Amino acid sequence: MQYNTQREQLVMPEYGRGVQMMVDMAVKIEDREERQRCANTIVKIMSGLLPSTTSKEDEQHRLWNHLARIAHYQLDIDYPVNIVPQEVVQAHPAPLRYPMKDIKRRHYGYLVEEALNYAKTVEDEEQRKFITECIANQMKQDLFIWNRDSMDNALVAQDIERYTDGKLHIDEDFTFDSVGESALQHSEGKKRKRKK
Repeated sequence: MQYNTQREQLVMPEYGRGVQMMVDMAVKIEDREERQRCANTIVKIMSGLLPSTTSKEDEQHRLWNHLARIAHYQLDIDYPVNIVPQEVVQAHPAPLRYPMKDIKRRHYGYLVEEALNYAKTVEDEEQRKFITECIANQMKQDLFIWNRDSMDNALVAQDIERYTDGKLHIDEDFTFDSVGESALQHSEGKKRKRKK
């Protein structure tokens, strides 16, 4: 008995080993007309295996391109559609460079620091206050996600002043959003229900 792990890896597993074997056989057929008839039959079988989610024309284009891929682009037939070249199919995009930024406090993240830098440049006092309060609420949420024990309104206010060299601050009477605290109560409530 031969296991699938011992066999050649399938190019497109969604069509199964039967289709792969038919395509491999079709590539070896010497008579061009016979090879064309065999390819047409294989495409009909492939269309029955996977559900159609697009128009008939798009489906035919997809199936013939899949046939070419399964045959490793070695099936010499008259394709009724334009086949996407092998180089295009196998091309990989260039890897994205990861931005290496120096983040002062990782639990707040780079975007919070950028937002604080932007808020320092806003000239309108009301708008600057509004932006600072939004950032403060986000910082509190970040602290909640990072470590629930370190979530402290005074710490957020202190960090805002420290990061902006005292240019931004939040008022003492400012009330933080309590989304994080309600989420904590909600999760604790679920735990109590499970124990019953």
